[in-house]
Amino acid sequence: RFSSGRRRGLRDQRSNGEVLVVQEKYRGWALDGVWKLPTGFIQESEEIYTGAIREVQEETGVDTEFVDVVAFRHAHNVAFQKSDLFFICMLRPLSSAIKIDETEIQAAKWMPLEEFVKQPFIQEDHMFQKIMDICIQRLRKCYCGLTAHNVVSKFDGRQSTLYYNVGEPEDVNCDAA
Repeated sequence: RFSSGRRRGLRDQRSNGEVLVVQEKYRGWALDGVWKLPTGFIQESEEIYTGAIREVQEETGVDTEFVDVVAFRHAHNVAFQKSDLFFICMLRPLSSAIKIDETEIQAAKWMPLEEFVKQPFIQEDHMFQKIMDICIQRLRKCYCGLTAHNVVSKFDGRQSTLYYNVGEPEDVNCDAA
C-alpha cells in the first residue's frame, strides 16, 4: 500500500515498551501469522503525517500524533511500473484501546518491541532488520528523524510541508516521548 507516497507507521514506544501491531485479513502466504506495523496508502493531496495518523486510526482505532519520519524506502517498478516511496513514521499514541477495522484487519494488539523484532519475518529480511535497527536507535534517542514544517515558497507562493531534522549533529537527544 502507500504507492507514490506510501508510509508505514512505527508506533511510538509506550511506557511499557510495546508497539502497535496488526495482522492483515488478506495476506499472502509469506505473511501468515506475521505481526506487522500498520500500513496504508496516502490519499490524493494528503500529507505523509496526516495519512499515517489516519491509517492507524482507521485500522486500529488508536488515536496518535505525528512525531517524525524515521526513514523511507524508494523502490522502482512496483505497482503500475511506478516508483514506490514507503515512509516509516514514528507516532505517539494518544489512546490505547484497540478497535480493529474488520474489513482489513484480522487482529491488532500492543506487542513488546523485543518480541516484535524477534519474529522470523523480521530476522530473515535485511530491509526489515535495518528498519527496526533505525527505529530502535530512534527510540533510544540516538537518532533524530525528520519533522514536518509548513513552509511557503516564493517560487510559487504555495504552502507545502518540508521534512527536515532540526537537531544539531552533536545533539542526538531527540525527544520521542
